[in-house]
Amino acid sequence: MAKHVIVDGSNLATEGRTQPSLVQLNEAVLAFMEENPDVKVTVVVDATFGHRINKKEVAEFNEAVDNNELVAPPAGAVGRGDAFVLSIADKVKAAVLSNDSYQEFHGKYPWLFDEGRLIGGKPVPHIGWVFVERLPVRGSTSRRAMKAGGKIVAKEPPKASPEASKPMPVPKTPPPTVKKKAAPTDVQAKPTNTADVMAYLSFVEKHPVGSVVKGVVDGYSANGVIVRIGDIRGYAPLRLLGNPAPRRPRDVFSMGQNVTLMIAGYTASRRSVDLGVVEVVTAVLDKAAKKDIGKKAVAKSDAKTTKAVKKKLPIVKKEAVKKEVIKKEAVKTEAVKKQAIKKTTKAPVAKKTVAKKKASNAGAVKKPGGK
Repeated sequence: MAKHVIVDGSNLATEGRTQPSLVQLNEAVLAFMEENPDVKVTVVVDATFGHRINKKEVAEFNEAVDNNELVAPPAGAVGRGDAFVLSIADKVKAAVLSNDSYQEFHGKYPWLFDEGRLIGGKPVPHIGWVFVERLPVRGSTSRRAMKAGGKIVAKEPPKASPEASKPMPVPKTPPPTVKKKAAPTDVQAKPTNTADVMAYLSFVEKHPVGSVVKGVVDGYSANGVIVRIGDIRGYAPLRLLGNPAPRRPRDVFSMGQNVTLMIAGYTASRRSVDLGVVEVVTAVLDKAAKKDIGKKAVAKSDAKTTKAVKKKLPIVKKEAVKKEVIKKEAVKTEAVKKQAIKKTTKAPVAKKTVAKKKASNAGAVKKPGGK
């Protein structure tokens, strides 16, 4: 077995399924590391991996990429992920863990046919992942690659048979009626290990973030250390093992070493505990706490501003009411003045009318006496 293995993550994550699964890839890598604790592992995925996995796994995938637990090729790389995997393995003389035969690369990387340079793996029901050494499968693409003199060739699309090129036959009889299959009534749910889940939940309840725990180094990954805390599996990434972070896990801890670490967080989807050196984790948690305090201070100031605005609102309303009352009073006063002016202009006309009536009445009284 080689001392360094490059994992074709996209290939293992898609084994036995149409869409890749980050959970399946994680299970495969952990199983391989448990079988080969002294082997250094680097996991490589193609550039489109994050767009093809389940949406629920995207956040965990981005975190793994940020922590250098997963490596993706640069955008626009020729040959995509396969070329990147093989170039890394060629550079460090590492083996490749994949079920792909890489036929288009047989001319450029003849070492693929060397013993121990290619490893395959498959999940076996009720057993788990099983890994074996294998040799690449040769085909027409492989033959073209060998003739190309070290160049990468394109994969040939599968050729259609002569029968497939013929026109479709005309049916002479109508198709038989197809009976629908009855849905199975006895559907067995996928079994879950309840004991492991309960043990993990109990551990989380008793050990909040910031607690100091003791464990044993149980294995190495590409960018961290696997630590056993009783029945619980913990993971200490390189970024939490020192400041500056060490280059390799072996530079900090050795296999079977008893260590005292601090809990930095939990990854519930993998039932894993994130660990680190006490000094580094303390600094990270203090920084996060300061950010929370800053957010709370901003929220308080916003609340005070809102209260002050609410207190000023009644005063503004009172001023508006006063202005409205003054405006109405002015309108009423103006109306009264106009009414008074109208009365004074009509009064003389009314007096003249009364005088004329009196004069006519007086004349009517004098006429009988004159006769």
